[in-house]
Amino acid sequence: MKIVRFSHADTIRFGIVDDKDLVVLAGDPLFAGFETTGERVPLGDAALLAPVIPRSKVVCVGKNYRDHAAEMGGEAPAAPLLFLKPNTSVIGPGDAIVRPAQSERTDFEGELAVVIGRVAKNVPADRALEYVFGYTIGNDVTARDLQKADGQWARAKGFDTFCPLGPAIETEFDLDGGARIVTRVDGEVRQDGPISDMVHSVSDIIAYASAAFTLLPGDVILTGTPAGIGPFEAGQSVEVEITGLGVLRNPARNA
Repeated sequence: MKIVRFSHADTIRFGIVDDKDLVVLAGDPLFAGFETTGERVPLGDAALLAPVIPRSKVVCVGKNYRDHAAEMGGEAPAAPLLFLKPNTSVIGPGDAIVRPAQSERTDFEGELAVVIGRVAKNVPADRALEYVFGYTIGNDVTARDLQKADGQWARAKGFDTFCPLGPAIETEFDLDGGARIVTRVDGEVRQDGPISDMVHSVSDIIAYASAAFTLLPGDVILTGTPAGIGPFEAGQSVEVEITGLGVLRNPARNA
C-alpha cells in the first residue's frame, strides 16, 4: 500500500492512497499502525508533504553504483561509504529546492530511499528487510563545488531543502522487480539506471549502518545514485521517477 503524509483543512495527517481518495489514518502509521478514522479525502484536495520526517537522521550511501563512482573519478568502495544529512534538509513533493548563495553548482542525485520501521542495532543482513517500513524516492541534492572544497560532505549535502522525499511510502515495493531510477530536468532525461546495479544491497547497507549506529523508526536511508548527475538552475524543475513508487517533482530557486 501507498502511505502519504498530507495537509488538508489546516491539519497534517496520514492516509492510504485508494485510487483518487485518501483513507485517513488515526495517526502516524510508524507508531500507531493502520487504524483508520472512517474519513476519506479526495486526493486532489490534499497537499502532499514529505511522507516521513526522520526523528534523528538521513543515512546516505556514496558511490553505490559503479558507473557513478567512475564518473566521479574512482571505483566503488569495497564497503558502503556512509554520510549523514540532517532532518532539516527534508522537503516534500512540490517544495522548492533552494540553491544556496555559497554554491555555484548544485546537482541532483535521484535515489531509492528506505524508511526504517523498527529500532535496528547490529542487524544481520539476512534479517535486515524485516526492519524496513517501506520505500520512497529521494533526491540527494549536493553543492558539488562545496563538496570538493570542503573535503568532507556535511555542508555540501546538508543545506535546508537538500533532501526531497516522496511522494508516498510504498510498503510492498519489490526490490527485485526491475525498477529503474530516472531523473529529469525540465523533462529531459539526465539519469536512467536500474536499482539492481547497486554495489551494496539494501540488506547489506542496513546491516553495515546498524553496526555503527542505532537506526530508529522513521530514519531514512538513501541508497546511492546511478550515473548522470549534473547541475540544475533556478527556475528549472527536477523530477525523480522510480518504477512503482511514482514521481518526486521539485522546482528550484535561488536563495
